[in-house]
Amino acid sequence: MAKEPGSTVERLRAQLEKPGLRVMPCCFDALSARLVERAGFELTFMSGFAVSAARIGQPDTGLISYGEMVDAGRDICAAVSIPVLGDGDTGYGNAINVKRTVRGYAQAGFAAVMIEDQVAPKRCGHTRGKQVVERQEAIARIAAAVDARNEGADILILARTDARTTDGFDEAMYRVSAFADLGADILFLEAPESESEMERFCKLVTVPTLANMVEGGKTPVLPPAKLEAMGYRIAAYPMTLQNAAVGAMNQALSALRAGTPVPGLMDFPALREILGFDSYYDEEERYRR
Repeated sequence: MAKEPGSTVERLRAQLEKPGLRVMPCCFDALSARLVERAGFELTFMSGFAVSAARIGQPDTGLISYGEMVDAGRDICAAVSIPVLGDGDTGYGNAINVKRTVRGYAQAGFAAVMIEDQVAPKRCGHTRGKQVVERQEAIARIAAAVDARNEGADILILARTDARTTDGFDEAMYRVSAFADLGADILFLEAPESESEMERFCKLVTVPTLANMVEGGKTPVLPPAKLEAMGYRIAAYPMTLQNAAVGAMNQALSALRAGTPVPGLMDFPALREILGFDSYYDEEERYRR
């Protein structure tokens, strides 16, 4: 697919400067990212939850490594022209590791990298057992990420706190405010537990904010129009595509086991077109002698 003019970082920055909410379905591989782009969405996010599930078949509990994540991201970024935001988890170590993670994600083609304040190994923000690091360590991680950006990594910094669940709303607000003061480009309060908390978060900060819409999670899943009215700039849907895909595959497997026709299959020409066979054949003809 042809790339649009301007870097994906420039285009993400321009999107954030425009009014309105960007709905962001999250991807887990190159094909799911391509489907997001084909559907007309302006950006996507490489979900750590989804990549851990798809790549190693394991839960999002810190089992997948930096190398596996950045490798998956390189394929995803190469497959699409829209900006891709990437889950950088805890930065995979201390502040120096955070800087390496930010640089590595920039080199892979990401438009933004998310760094969070959980204790390593981290956990999905809507599951049990998560803990956060002390305030100063959390601030140091984002300071290191911003330094890496300012030192030449062409990437935006998405700063996340999970402190709402562990230390309460006020501590979470202290952290996101500190992240904003350091120069984070996007702020992410994970797992607010009410609409009131979501509204207060958006009103207390001036940096663009992200809402995480996890079906069945701790945060109310609200319509995009309501999120926009609150002041959110991005609405992420981290599990929606993978959940739908797993459900469809389970249905197909049940039908195959029962010896009945598999419901909902695409016709083969349409699948070939999505995968790029048609454009490949056109290119092949160009060089045929």
